[in-house]
Amino acid sequence: MKTTIYSTHKFDKPSIENANKGKHQLNFLEFRLTKETALLAEGSKAIALFSSDDASSEVLDILHKLGIKFIALRSAGFNHVDLKKASELGIKVARVPAYSPYAIAEHTMALILALNRKLIKAHNRVRDQNFSLNGLTGFDLNRKTVGVIGTGKIGAVLVKILHGFGCNILVHDIVEDENLINLYGVRYTDCETICKQSDIISLHVPLTASTKHLIDAKHISLMKQGVMLINTSRGGLVDTKAVIEGLKSKKIGYFGIDVYEEEEGLFFEDHSENILQDDVIARLMTFNNVLITSHQAFLTETALTNIAETTIYNLDCFEKGKVSGNEIP
Repeated sequence: MKTTIYSTHKFDKPSIENANKGKHQLNFLEFRLTKETALLAEGSKAIALFSSDDASSEVLDILHKLGIKFIALRSAGFNHVDLKKASELGIKVARVPAYSPYAIAEHTMALILALNRKLIKAHNRVRDQNFSLNGLTGFDLNRKTVGVIGTGKIGAVLVKILHGFGCNILVHDIVEDENLINLYGVRYTDCETICKQSDIISLHVPLTASTKHLIDAKHISLMKQGVMLINTSRGGLVDTKAVIEGLKSKKIGYFGIDVYEEEEGLFFEDHSENILQDDVIARLMTFNNVLITSHQAFLTETALTNIAETTIYNLDCFEKGKVSGNEIP
């Protein structure tokens, strides 16, 4: 089946080719899917999308007219796809429901440790032959209270890691995981309690209408002075402008993100020769207690292999008319 793969990067193309084993005719494009690039899928029956692609209603109309019948997402999230429109047009959509919760959880822990122990500042100092320790004081994670909002696959792995550090763990989810309670002594509570009692807060919920700007000025006002806030889930969970105000007032003492609510067209690309047009992220980058990575938490060999294999499997099922179990209704 001829498939156009948008947003191809050097880091993921080899794993897709290896998983495909020559079965499907793959047309690799470095471009993001937009209404301007949608026409490049002409002649294909399916497309494969990355999390940065735009599969909005207007774009889906163009794809439908080109004869696109299937969309294989190379991600777990699907908020970049207008699923209602896709259903109306008869375009089937499948995703990669889980590729490596360990990759995301471990990156989350890396952000926590790097911010706490000021590793970036320390590294830059040593490179400048400055071996002073002034201003590098961190804190013991042992016995600190960490709030984990969302205890799905990724949140559950993070809980296990945090338990190993000796943290007291508060969690929130609409479904309680008895295993986490029994194995790690977590306590389920509401978001307000987590904000009030946690030294560190980490977000691991999907982006929906109800979770949009879950972390807003109101919730930030409830937090401990100097709290650490981490987001490796979806950028839209956080009201970034409210966070900036929290950083300026020192209510938020540390902020680590791998996702950003306006990352579309910014992350995954080299803009080093351009003038940054996003004033919000530009302001974030001025704080020395902010650590930003550009949506790389998933980027491990294990995750890339799993993403590629599931994507090709979904394409196989589309072609053969079989149910993969990964379809999004």
